[in-house]
Amino acid sequence: MIRRAFADLPTRQVHYRRAGAAGGTPLILLHASPGSSKQLENLIAALGETRAVIAPDTPGNGDSTRLPLDAPEIADYAAATLEFLDAMGLATVDVYGSHTGASIATELAILAPDRVRRVVLDGVGIFSEEERTEYLANYAPAVTPDLTGSHLQWAFLFCRDQYLFWPWFRRDAANSRAAGLPTAQALHNWTLEVLKAIDTYHLGYRAAFGYRKDQRLPLVKSEILAISAADDPLLPNTRQIETLVPGATFKILPKTSAPGFMAELSGAITAFLDS
Repeated sequence: MIRRAFADLPTRQVHYRRAGAAGGTPLILLHASPGSSKQLENLIAALGETRAVIAPDTPGNGDSTRLPLDAPEIADYAAATLEFLDAMGLATVDVYGSHTGASIATELAILAPDRVRRVVLDGVGIFSEEERTEYLANYAPAVTPDLTGSHLQWAFLFCRDQYLFWPWFRRDAANSRAAGLPTAQALHNWTLEVLKAIDTYHLGYRAAFGYRKDQRLPLVKSEILAISAADDPLLPNTRQIETLVPGATFKILPKTSAPGFMAELSGAITAFLDS
């Protein structure tokens, strides 16, 4: 069973989901942007069958309080995650991060090498200077609620179009994706999580696009498993970890729509952490 709770920190609260029993090294799951740990519920349940799993909403996402910064960087999110580990009494952890969560997991492993045993990076955006500039300008605009409710439709289209295009703001045939849409309920759930943080959702995105993963990844001392679904647009980027981090393991998973994908994902993570 997945349970939800809040951790009280000196200046903010962190909402998190957890599953599994105590014993062994706990696994921290860090979600992608935008959204929250809600999007990781299936993975939490699968991994929670064999270990303790804790998935916080990163600051300013889901139901977690934002950081008191106008332009937080990935280092700030990593420090905030370390503060969460302290509040939860977790001395040593394994960490899984997806997309923006992978950036935070990377920096957390650099910040606290004695606290992070192994790292799983699921989809890593390693971008050129030109790509970073374009994504910072267009990918995550600041959105302000208004009395016409235009932000409600914007959030829905923003989430939907990420399934249809990469990047989502290039809505043309050349940038279309073949992943297909999720169920209406899954898209609704994701949109709700984005709307909870409509004022702050863009901060994590901008931090991730500005984060020089190509420079920071070689500094990670923990063992690394880099994984990517076959239909993840970040697959070519993620593959670069093999070159950036000698000794890192890289694995391609089936498409996210493939039968048994969640079993493949959780199995790959479990095999790496238990090896």
